[in-house]
Amino acid sequence: MIALDTNVLVRVVVDDPDAPEQCQQARELLLTQGSAWITPIVLIETVWVLESAYGFSKAETLTVIERIRENPALELEAVDRLDTAITLYRNSNIDFADALILAAAIQQPLILHTFDRKLARLDGARRVASP
Repeated sequence: MIALDTNVLVRVVVDDPDAPEQCQQARELLLTQGSAWITPIVLIETVWVLESAYGFSKAETLTVIERIRENPALELEAVDRLDTAITLYRNSNIDFADALILAAAIQQPLILHTFDRKLARLDGARRVASP
């Protein structure tokens, strides 16, 4: 098993017309190695790249995350936390990074304190009041 960085994972899941050779190399690497380990940070960065660089919608991003989640060749760190984060991301207007942060707090179980109004509306989070 190997670990994948964001730039390699993105090349596995996106057909980038500006980097076809890297896409091929990334996919061949995964095929020859058989499996790869993915950290939550790589997933956060992947979502950011998909949305900011490739213009993916939230629905398209969710489809990619779910395919990554279901791919037997990809071993995801803290998969139970990821499942909670996917649900939070799908059912709210918070970004994916905040969904993973809240999922981690819920798993502890702790209340996440935040200044973020959108995040504080969700169960498991509480807004820190400004003076």
